[in-house]
Amino acid sequence: MAIAYYAEEVKLPAIKKKAVGDWIRKVASLYGKRTGDISYIFCSDEKILEVNKQYLQHDYYTDIISFDYTEGTKISGDLFISLDTVKSNSENFGTDYTEELHRIIIHGVLHLCGINDKGPGEREIMTQKENEALALLPEEDRKS
Repeated sequence: MAIAYYAEEVKLPAIKKKAVGDWIRKVASLYGKRTGDISYIFCSDEKILEVNKQYLQHDYYTDIISFDYTEGTKISGDLFISLDTVKSNSENFGTDYTEELHRIIIHGVLHLCGINDKGPGEREIMTQKENEALALLPEEDRKS
């Protein structure tokens, strides 16, 4: 069971893989989950749009698409993250790029843990859970 990082059409972001992996496992455990195989595929806006159209029949850009293969308490999935959208989000929200990247990384894990963000009030709950998870990532591991 592994957490893997790939890049398509972009350069792999400079994240501390071991620290981020430990953090992901810690957050999952808070929800009574353990990690199976989780693949992060960092990509461009164009690639995520292609994935969104092909697999979800959605014709729009997004920051993350989660394909959930969770079985029981073992979370697994493929998580596509558009680094272009992460960058524009960090600019629009006035946040640090690396912090925004970590927010999206954990956002996908929270989806795999069963937290949704599409229904009434769910986005606020997701944001709260993201903030709680981000607080668990040691400060020295938040930097590239």
